[in-house]
Amino acid sequence: MSTCAPKDAGHDRPVVTELRLSAFKSHRGATFALGPLTLLTGGSGTGKSSVLEGLSALGRLACGAELAEVFGSGVRGGAAACVPQGAQADAQGRRGFRIGCTVTGPVGPVRLDVAVQAEPTLRIVGERLTGAGETLLTTALRDPARRTVQAAWHTAGEVSVTRAPLPDNVLASALLPLRVSGRTDGQRLVLAAAEQLVVALRGIFPVAPRPEVMRAPVPHGDGRLRTSCDNLSAVLARTEGECATRHAALVNAVRAVCSPPVEGLTVLPAVLPPPGDGRMPLDAVIAAVDRGPLGVVPVDRLGDGELRFLALALVLLTGPGVLDVDTSTELLPAGQVLTVLGDGLDLGLDRRQLRELLRLAGTAAARGHIRLLGTVQDPQSAEGLGGVTVARLGEGRRVPAQDTGEEERGRAAAGAAGAAPAEENRAAGAGREEERGAAGAGRAEEG
Repeated sequence: MSTCAPKDAGHDRPVVTELRLSAFKSHRGATFALGPLTLLTGGSGTGKSSVLEGLSALGRLACGAELAEVFGSGVRGGAAACVPQGAQADAQGRRGFRIGCTVTGPVGPVRLDVAVQAEPTLRIVGERLTGAGETLLTTALRDPARRTVQAAWHTAGEVSVTRAPLPDNVLASALLPLRVSGRTDGQRLVLAAAEQLVVALRGIFPVAPRPEVMRAPVPHGDGRLRTSCDNLSAVLARTEGECATRHAALVNAVRAVCSPPVEGLTVLPAVLPPPGDGRMPLDAVIAAVDRGPLGVVPVDRLGDGELRFLALALVLLTGPGVLDVDTSTELLPAGQVLTVLGDGLDLGLDRRQLRELLRLAGTAAARGHIRLLGTVQDPQSAEGLGGVTVARLGEGRRVPAQDTGEEERGRAAAGAAGAAPAEENRAAGAGREEERGAAGAGRAEEG
């Protein structure tokens, strides 16, 4: 599969335009408007990383992952740490959290809200999907003794609603294509909205480059970049051979902000030791920088900052065919927008390197290929760059976003942590959802 994509396939592809952390970790009633390039900044402990964790969790749920996998090892502290700080258990000892998002696309805005019980048993107790002025799906935990929820989805035929039990440990919206026949207009609307939601959320790619694992040779052909970027060398070998234009753009970016001289980027052959089962040694590659008169320098000799910049630039210049994301099988990679999550985006980078990354992201966003949500310590690095929205967290109130030119001008990009009183989010509503069903999940606080 080629890593190149059409210059512009339109801007009506599904994208996540809002994240709601109604009750999640330190956030209560927080709403985050997500533009093409959104940066979160604030002091340590203000919940910047939690925002990215919430969106990443929704992405994994949309891929069909079970709750225990998503909120077990997938978030810091596990599911119990997702319960809002200070939330008290109800009479049955239940506590939980609520998250949601809005995905904009051909159907229009589609909203998903999910209520999760974390204690005493991890399970989804309420889910609501709305779009086109209709409630398309609701689920509710009717019998705590059973590991199912009662689901009801829009039919608009002879029967207005179809009801059926669904598992309580996976996202019901992601199961709809397997359960809805699409025979009525209502069912077709449900399918279109669910597909729009899933396509956008499956395109979420958290990137966290780890220089200490990027310096080793990797097997040739390991060509889908993982979150840690440990297989960067194999991916670079793939992109060098498949798309000269993007490879040249990557070289130019590295040349602009890394230690000179930089004449090019390439890979060198290497050999990995045999795995110990009698097989032959593995053919491998290691990325290298062509330093011109200084020779070709393998990446194991580069500094952490240069390696992080190289990995992040590679992510912003590639696409779903190269990154390890679970894309929709019904949609060509060129038709999907990737949402890149970068926690500590400026870690180890100087201001020039961060600005170059934002420039690359802006170019990809203008073509409809990439959206970026990152956390930074130095928001001044984005000054003067068009299309970058900066939101400050942790000041005890909502702070207007600094928007330098996108159409989302004027929309606050984040609700400050602690903006809503604790009683509005008591126990994240996990216990109450069992009685009120998905209606409560859909009525999650919106600030």
